[in-house]
Amino acid sequence: MEEGKAYIESGILELYVLGQLTVQEQQEVEAMAAKYPEVKQEIEAIEMAMEQYALNHAVEPSTGLKEKILDQIQPQQPAKESMVVPLHTSTYESKIRTLRIALVACIALLVISVVALFSARTELGAAKSEILALNLDKEKFAATVSHLEEHNTDLQKIADMPNDPDWKIVKLAGTAMDPKAKMIVYWHKSGQHVMVDNSKLALPANDQAHQYQLWALVNGKPVDLGVFDVKADSTHILLKMKEITGAQAFAVTLEKRGGNAVPTMDQMIVMGGVPI
Repeated sequence: MEEGKAYIESGILELYVLGQLTVQEQQEVEAMAAKYPEVKQEIEAIEMAMEQYALNHAVEPSTGLKEKILDQIQPQQPAKESMVVPLHTSTYESKIRTLRIALVACIALLVISVVALFSARTELGAAKSEILALNLDKEKFAATVSHLEEHNTDLQKIADMPNDPDWKIVKLAGTAMDPKAKMIVYWHKSGQHVMVDNSKLALPANDQAHQYQLWALVNGKPVDLGVFDVKADSTHILLKMKEITGAQAFAVTLEKRGGNAVPTMDQMIVMGGVPI
């Protein structure tokens, strides 16, 4: 039941009715409709809504359209002769006239139907565009909500750290390479978690060929904790790095993209000791 409801709320059923899906995606929708009655009912409701929308916005042909068509198709009647027309000839012409009127009426009805169909297709196209725009807005809103939820979660973690003595807040200061550089690393001793605070990351932006690499100094030996990029538009406040059981200090060097097996000492940009 929950799976069917989630599938309906995904917005894919509107795209299915509009014919915007691939063959594989259409087959998936039909399989879900066969499995969940509520999905099938939702498809039927969308189809009826689109049909009603088209009918409500249909444009009626102009009042004089029928008369204009009749004027163009109805041939001019010849002037009456002074002579008397035989009875059988008059009857024949009467039947021809009746057939002509019927033909004109059929053509007029066809033209009216074509105009109405064209108007309905135009309105349906507008409805499709509106539905697609609404789906895009829905996706953007969902992404924004997810982004805010992640930020709130990270901020709550940082706010709770002072209440847990196992969390060590390590402030890394700039070296001779860049005295103004600084950043903060959070390390949980018992949980072994290591995270970089992206909101307090004051490092020069790295290029595509290089990345920053975080190191833990354990008994005087550097241990790799992973690489990261400096991005002003990062979606995460806390950047998760590799775990470490123990450390006396943390340092960051600028390395080739992907990292290095050992730190390049003359490229060390920040370093800081773990508080006791």
